[in-house]
Amino acid sequence: MPLSAHQNTFAGNPLNRASERRGDASWLAEKLLAPDSLAIALWNGKPLVEKSQTGDLQIAYIPSRLAEDLSGGAERLLFMGLWQETAVFAVDLEGGHDPVEGPLAGMGAFEELRAVAMRMPGPDAAMAATAKSMFEWRRRHRHCSACGHQSDVVDGGWKRQCPSCNAEHFPRTDPVVIMLAVHEDRCMVGRQEIWPKGMFSALAGFLEPGESIEEACARELEEEAGLKTVSVAYHSTQPWPYPSSLMIGLIAQVASDEATPDQTELSEVRWFTKQEARDVLAGKVEGVFAPGPLAIAHQLLKTWAESD
Repeated sequence: MPLSAHQNTFAGNPLNRASERRGDASWLAEKLLAPDSLAIALWNGKPLVEKSQTGDLQIAYIPSRLAEDLSGGAERLLFMGLWQETAVFAVDLEGGHDPVEGPLAGMGAFEELRAVAMRMPGPDAAMAATAKSMFEWRRRHRHCSACGHQSDVVDGGWKRQCPSCNAEHFPRTDPVVIMLAVHEDRCMVGRQEIWPKGMFSALAGFLEPGESIEEACARELEEEAGLKTVSVAYHSTQPWPYPSSLMIGLIAQVASDEATPDQTELSEVRWFTKQEARDVLAGKVEGVFAPGPLAIAHQLLKTWAESD
């Protein structure tokens, strides 16, 4: 059961993360070799998937023993957690040769997660996103930031520890505010010049140190569009594995509709009534479109457009 009224794509990982077992190396080794344990395989960040009985896609699990053989060691393995009593791992594969043309032949196909997430059950997409984010963090943080020595994978892949200075390093998640600005009966969306022609979306930006969510929202709206924020309401959050962000969805009431795009982050802004926003989401407005249902920006616009 979701913890909030709205659950975005990549949220809702159903596994018991069993974090209390991560430090038990002997237990992890036993589970990794257990005949009923499973693994999720990723190749160059793409999960291994297969067709489901409905014709959509789902995770194509492989035996955890096979994952251990393919991994070459702890660096490429991750203990994901438990599904009831079944241990679930993930293995990170790299290189130019597609493993389904070798050791994983006949087990599925590797697909870009962003392209297939909406065709997967929500829990499957969330598990794949978790593994993708974790492996990307480990790939980018192989050396100790304190002394520069190469660090070791510990705690089932959820921590790195430096053998030289004993510094511990944990996965990072970068918080991002994404907000739909609203004034009276209209909302504002903007576009960046580098986006596909006609695409408009909610504004977004990273939180800075020492800044609250509300303060970041107000700062970003003023910096990018010259708008003064009056109040901020929380909508929902979305884990975003590109590479590892947490999108914090907000509805922001602003003092006026006199928006001025800064021409750095934003090249253009538009205001829509609720009916116009519904038409945009339905693809009925020529030359304008919003992000698809995969993105929290779509859900923010949809929630506002369908509200009383």
